Amino acid sequence: MNRVLAVLVVRDGVLPLGADETIAEAGGAALLVGTGADKAATELPSLSAGWLADNGTFAPGRWARQLAAVLRDTERVLLPASADGRDLAPRLAAELRRPLLAGAIRVNETGAEVARWGGRVCVDLVADGPFVATLQPGVRGPAPAEAQTLTGISLPEADARDVTVVEVLDPEPGTVDLAEAPRIFGAGAGLGGPEAVELLGEVAAALGASLGATRVVTDAGWTGYQRQIGTTGVVVHPELYVAFGISGAAQHLGGLGSPGHVVSVNTDPSCPMTAMADLGIVADAPAVLAELARLLEVR
Repeated sequence: MNRVLAVLVVRDGVLPLGADETIAEAGGAALLVGTGADKAATELPSLSAGWLADNGTFAPGRWARQLAAVLRDTERVLLPASADGRDLAPRLAAELRRPLLAGAIRVNETGAEVARWGGRVCVDLVADGPFVATLQPGVRGPAPAEAQTLTGISLPEADARDVTVVEVLDPEPGTVDLAEAPRIFGAGAGLGGPEAVELLGEVAAALGASLGATRVVTDAGWTGYQRQIGTTGVVVHPELYVAFGISGAAQHLGGLGSPGHVVSVNTDPSCPMTAMADLGIVADAPAVLAELARLLEVR
C-alpha cells in the first residue's frame, strides 16, 4: 500500500463525515473497511486507489490489531475525526507504537498542524518517524481523481477480544458536534441578547435541531465558542440552516459549506444571508422566535 493512506470505517455502505477530504489529504489512496465498502467507494470522487475490506461489524479493538498487521510499512495513516475515526485512531496508534496527532487541519511529511482551544489556536506538531493522525472534517475540500482503481483484500485474523456494541444511539441535537448536525438554527446579533439565544436553543431542540451562532454572539458570551460557525469556527454541512438575525458576513458564510436548504429571518431583505436563502422571512427575528416558541409551547 501507499506511504500515505486514509483509513475509513464504513457502516452498511455509509461513509463517515469528512471521508472524501481525508482521502484528498492522503493523495487519493484509502483503505475502506467495514460493511458495504464497495458501495461506499462509488461515492468518493477523491478516491484514486482504494483497498476494500469487508470486516463485519465495527469493533475498534479487534480492527486495530488487524489493521496494524497490514499498515506497518505505511508512514502516515490518516482517519477522519468522525466518531468511529476518533474511536479507532488511538487504538491503531497504540498497536503500531506510533504517536497520534489528533485534530489535524493539515498533514505533511514530518507531522501535522492541529487545532486546539476550540479551533482558536493552531499548533505545529512534529513526529520523529511514522504517525497516525485524525483530520478535522470541513477544513479542506475534496480533490476529484481522474481514475479509480479498487482492490478487494482480506484482513488477517486477530484476537476477537473487544468491547460489545449493545446499541448505537443518535446524538442529542444540543450536544452533537456542529460539523455533524443535519439541522442547525443559527443565532445572530439581531436576536438582541443571551436570553433570546437560550430560547432559540430550546426551540431548536424541540424541532430536533442544533444551536449555532455567529462570532459576534460567541464573543459577546451569549453562547459557547463551540457553537461558532464560520472560517474561524466550525465548518458545517447541514440539510437545513435557519438563520435568526444573521446578516451574513463573509466569515460566517464561509463556514456554511453547502447546506441543502437555508431560511433567513431578518429585517433587511437585501442582506447577504437573505439573498442566498431559499426562504427569506423579512421580520423582526426576536418576534418570530417568540411566536415560534409559543406555537411549540416552549417557555
